[in-house]
Amino acid sequence: MATVDEGDQPHAVSLRRELTWRDLVVYGLLFIGVTAPMGTFGVLDARSGGAVALVFVVATVAMSFTAWSYARMSTALPQAGSVYAYATAGLGRRPGFMAGWMIALDYLFIPALAALFAGLACHALVPGVPVWVFTGAAVLLTTGLNIAGVRLAARVGLAMLVIELLVLGAFVVLAAVHLVVVGPERGWLTPLTGVSAFDAGGVVGAVSVAVLAFLGFDAIATFAEETTGSSRHVARALQVCLVLAGVLFVLQTYLGALLSSTTPAQLAAEPAAQGTAFYDMLDDALGVWFGSLVTVVRAVGPVFSALVAQAAVARLLFAMGRAGALPGALARGGARGSTPRNAILLSAVVTLAVALAAASRADGLDILSSMVTVGALAAFLLLHASVVGHARRTGSTTPAAVVVPVLGALIILAVLVGASRLALAIAAGWFVVGVIVMLVRPGTARALAAGPPETPGEHGEPPRS
Repeated sequence: MATVDEGDQPHAVSLRRELTWRDLVVYGLLFIGVTAPMGTFGVLDARSGGAVALVFVVATVAMSFTAWSYARMSTALPQAGSVYAYATAGLGRRPGFMAGWMIALDYLFIPALAALFAGLACHALVPGVPVWVFTGAAVLLTTGLNIAGVRLAARVGLAMLVIELLVLGAFVVLAAVHLVVVGPERGWLTPLTGVSAFDAGGVVGAVSVAVLAFLGFDAIATFAEETTGSSRHVARALQVCLVLAGVLFVLQTYLGALLSSTTPAQLAAEPAAQGTAFYDMLDDALGVWFGSLVTVVRAVGPVFSALVAQAAVARLLFAMGRAGALPGALARGGARGSTPRNAILLSAVVTLAVALAAASRADGLDILSSMVTVGALAAFLLLHASVVGHARRTGSTTPAAVVVPVLGALIILAVLVGASRLALAIAAGWFVVGVIVMLVRPGTARALAAGPPETPGEHGEPPRS
């Protein structure tokens, strides 16, 4: 519990242990979005030649290496800050700072991206209200819930996740009935083998896009200091979240491919139709009413992705502020509660400014997507390196501690190679700014010279020396 300072002044925050294992899984699934493949279905269907379900099978396996590295480090280091704390312990303070800096590019702008998604979707449903109004409302809602406390946010998030799962379940049932009564538009195995001939290159290219649907599951690790159980709960939640998301992604894309009357070749020839391919399939096969229902859920869902994203970046900023790598005020809050209020408010200001700026540009959505994608992937590379480094520092090197992170890093590199030039340019610019901050800010320099950070006890005990 945090203590109250005289005069109700801001005080250092002690994060309460309020999140159960179930809450962590809920947060992970909300951040990912259980219906995430619906938006990229057409792109992946066209690229893979119809083997869109296989794409998500491979993508799930590919991301499992990153999940393994997160699980290993979250068990060894149950701290807020996620990859920042892990890279600091495994590679040193400077690589740790840069890992935190790069993942901040992901976490800081994902709330803006999610809020913009919600604003655009709600504007499509209610054209009379400008995009910026819906976008701003989404930011205010998520900020209020996060300041109110992580427990309330988790409960509200659970309610939204249940709604999303019910809609997804209804899709599965209706699709199954349609397939039994009417039959599939494509062969039963084509979602795994392709419509005409199997295209291995196309599948690999599609996987490089599909793995981006999993970005966000790693946010679970930022809540390591707020779990009510063992540090292993975070590791287990990471793995369960990835598996559940993978199963749901494969199931909905498999059924969607069977119901789609538009062939991959047609989608490839008409790129403009790729973004709405899944929703067009819903309208044609299951009725416009159900397509509209899914559209509404997909409009509201990003608000709760933004909720988790904002909470995650607040924990990252809190951890870096506590370590002295960023201003110490970020590790402080109000006199009531134990949430990192200052970090939440800073995240909200950045989110609102970036989202509204992006909403005013025709290419704003593309730019934001590029920023969050490469920032996360760069941090994942440092995560895998930190596993090897931490194992060597602690004398716990095993074949798995080397082979798994190396394979995971190679997969991430392959995805980065396929990233757009704009995304790579933005990431390079952000990296340079991070190096400058690290070198010129005195507080950061002192933190870097302080040596490895202490590890907090598992249930709030004094740090282990």
